Amino acid sequence: MSRSSAASKPSSAGSNAPQAFLWFERRAVPVMRRVGELPFVEAVRYALPWSFIGLAVAFVAVLAVQLRSGAFSGPSLGLRVAGALLPAFGVMAATLVVLLALRLARAAAYPPVPMLAGSVACFALALPHPFGPDPVAYLRVLGASGLFIAILACGATAGLTALLRRGIDVKLAGWIGPALAIAAFAALPLAHVSLAAAIGEAMQPISRLGDTYLALVVIVLAQTLLWTTGVHGPAVLATVVTPVYLTMQMQNTHAYATHAPLPFVVVVSLFLFVFPGGAGATLPLAVLLAVSRVPRLKKIGRMTLLPALFNINDPLIFGAPVVFNPYLVIPFVLAPLVLATLTYVVVAVGLVSRAAFYVPSSVPTLISTYIATQDVRAIALALTNIAVAGLIYYPFVRAYERHVVAAA
Repeated sequence: MSRSSAASKPSSAGSNAPQAFLWFERRAVPVMRRVGELPFVEAVRYALPWSFIGLAVAFVAVLAVQLRSGAFSGPSLGLRVAGALLPAFGVMAATLVVLLALRLARAAAYPPVPMLAGSVACFALALPHPFGPDPVAYLRVLGASGLFIAILACGATAGLTALLRRGIDVKLAGWIGPALAIAAFAALPLAHVSLAAAIGEAMQPISRLGDTYLALVVIVLAQTLLWTTGVHGPAVLATVVTPVYLTMQMQNTHAYATHAPLPFVVVVSLFLFVFPGGAGATLPLAVLLAVSRVPRLKKIGRMTLLPALFNINDPLIFGAPVVFNPYLVIPFVLAPLVLATLTYVVVAVGLVSRAAFYVPSSVPTLISTYIATQDVRAIALALTNIAVAGLIYYPFVRAYERHVVAAA
């Protein structure tokens, strides 16, 4: 039997994996998989990545307008980026509410027109007041709470529709549910309730809890453990993790733009240091396989090396394979935990600046970490993390090679 088939069987992993892995696989994974398959969670997971298109387009547009008007004739490039990125997050929120409403309608078989109209109307009614004459300045204000407002607006519309579907005709519920949601959101200003302010207050304790080493380790551990069982860890956690840490990232950007100390260590861009090559910190794994003495592993490594440079490692995870592979599961989980610890300590004590800007994970690690922090020392930390991950992977890759040769 070839090593690829042997390594990919759950029974192989079960006979060698620690009891904690087995418990996670048998108990936690089925629950997380069921949660990940809920229509609302699936819709958020789909809509969030696509909403970044709105952020990118708005960022380029605002930056071009501000450069043309001379609004940033003096400040550094970092301040110019901050000035364009903050309002772009507001556009991202508006994009999200549209995409999420349409995806929810498709996932739950709701009429798309009332779902979209209801969600957009609820989003508009919940926007922070006053609007002000400057749209760019207003978008900066919206960015701090916009993602959560979009998710709540769509969630309320879909939730009321789901409740009504249990007692009345499906098509009728699809129209009445959004109408009730609009009425509820319209009542908020009359009751002197600001949803944006409430989200801001709720974010304070969440931010304090999320900006800790423990929170970082829990997220990293959950993502990698889910991947080892074949479940897309970031996708499952994105519904909760991404809006929270992206909002904290925006607050760092705002602090940078106002020359204030950056408040948070753990933000979205911090994970650029933790996952070079993608989940599991697999860039050094791809390099080690690319120079392997085993022809099949060398072929896999060379085929997946270029994607790994852009932090895309799905082909490597399922091609090596890492999933259900007792030889690679341990370093796949261990390496990110070590890198998370090293990164958190280095950034928390100030040896490397905190991440001020959001940078897509598809940007190569050495470039993205520098852009996010505007600190050349970030490149040294990223190189150190890659080397440390390589040292962790090395003995396990060599053991895997010996097993493949013996099983051939």
